[in-house]
Amino acid sequence: MDTIPGAILFAYILANALTFVAYLYDKRSAEKSGWRTPERRLLALALIGPFGAFGAMHLFRHKTQKGKFRLVPFFLCLHLAAALALALA
Repeated sequence: MDTIPGAILFAYILANALTFVAYLYDKRSAEKSGWRTPERRLLALALIGPFGAFGAMHLFRHKTQKGKFRLVPFFLCLHLAAALALALA
Protein backbone atom coordinates (compact mmCIF):
# COMPACT_ATOMS: atom_id res chain seq x y z
CA MET A 1 0.00 0.00 0.00
CA ASP A 2 1.74 3.14 -1.18
CA THR A 3 -0.66 5.76 0.11
CA ILE A 4 -3.92 6.00 1.97
CA PRO A 5 -6.75 6.94 -0.39
CA GLY A 6 -7.93 10.51 0.08
CA ALA A 7 -11.47 9.50 1.01
CA ILE A 8 -10.25 7.28 3.86
CA LEU A 9 -7.92 9.99 5.15
CA PHE A 10 -10.72 12.56 4.94
CA ALA A 11 -13.09 10.25 6.83
CA TYR A 12 -10.47 9.68 9.53
CA ILE A 13 -9.85 13.41 9.96
CA LEU A 14 -13.61 14.01 10.05
CA ALA A 15 -14.07 11.30 12.71
CA ASN A 16 -11.44 12.94 14.90
CA ALA A 17 -12.97 16.40 14.38
CA LEU A 18 -16.46 15.12 15.27
CA THR A 19 -15.07 13.41 18.36
CA PHE A 20 -13.39 16.66 19.40
CA VAL A 21 -16.70 18.53 19.01
CA ALA A 22 -18.59 15.86 20.96
CA TYR A 23 -16.20 16.24 23.90
CA LEU A 24 -16.48 20.02 23.71
CA TYR A 25 -20.29 19.80 23.64
CA ASP A 26 -20.29 17.52 26.67
CA LYS A 27 -17.98 19.87 28.55
CA ARG A 28 -20.21 22.86 27.80
CA SER A 29 -23.29 20.86 28.83
CA ALA A 30 -21.59 19.95 32.10
CA GLU A 31 -20.86 23.60 32.82
CA LYS A 32 -24.50 24.51 32.19
CA SER A 33 -25.95 21.44 33.96
CA GLY A 34 -27.54 20.44 30.68
CA TRP A 35 -28.07 17.14 28.90
CA ARG A 36 -24.86 15.10 28.91
CA THR A 37 -23.42 12.73 26.37
CA PRO A 38 -23.25 9.22 27.83
CA GLU A 39 -19.71 8.16 28.76
CA ARG A 40 -20.10 4.99 26.72
CA ARG A 41 -20.75 7.09 23.61
CA LEU A 42 -17.75 9.34 24.31
CA LEU A 43 -15.53 6.28 24.68
CA ALA A 44 -16.90 4.76 21.47
CA LEU A 45 -16.11 8.00 19.67
CA ALA A 46 -12.63 7.96 21.22
CA LEU A 47 -12.06 4.49 19.80
CA ILE A 48 -12.79 5.83 16.32
CA GLY A 49 -11.22 9.28 16.71
CA PRO A 50 -8.68 9.16 19.52
CA PHE A 51 -6.72 12.23 18.43
CA GLY A 52 -9.84 14.39 18.74
CA ALA A 53 -10.75 12.87 22.11
CA PHE A 54 -7.25 13.21 23.52
CA GLY A 55 -6.89 16.79 22.33
CA ALA A 56 -10.29 17.83 23.67
CA MET A 57 -9.73 16.12 27.00
CA HIS A 58 -6.55 18.03 27.62
CA LEU A 59 -7.53 21.33 26.03
CA PHE A 60 -10.83 21.56 27.93
CA ARG A 61 -9.73 19.58 31.01
CA HIS A 62 -12.66 17.28 30.56
CA LYS A 63 -12.90 13.66 31.76
CA THR A 64 -9.20 13.62 32.66
CA GLN A 65 -9.86 12.36 36.20
CA LYS A 66 -12.28 9.58 35.21
CA GLY A 67 -10.61 6.17 35.35
CA LYS A 68 -12.27 4.66 32.30
CA PHE A 69 -11.10 7.58 30.17
CA ARG A 70 -7.54 6.39 30.67
CA LEU A 71 -8.45 4.20 27.70
CA VAL A 72 -8.20 7.22 25.40
CA PRO A 73 -4.36 7.31 25.35
CA PHE A 74 -4.43 3.53 24.83
CA PHE A 75 -6.73 3.99 21.81
CA LEU A 76 -4.35 6.68 20.54
CA CYS A 77 -1.40 4.28 20.81
CA LEU A 78 -3.37 1.59 18.96
CA HIS A 79 -4.03 4.01 16.11
CA LEU A 80 -0.38 5.07 16.00
CA ALA A 81 0.72 1.43 15.93
CA ALA A 82 -1.72 0.67 13.12
CA ALA A 83 -0.49 3.69 11.15
CA LEU A 84 3.11 2.55 11.62
CA ALA A 85 2.22 -0.97 10.53
CA LEU A 86 0.52 0.39 7.40
CA ALA A 87 3.48 2.63 6.65
CA LEU A 88 5.91 -0.27 6.93
CA ALA A 89 3.77 -2.69 4.94
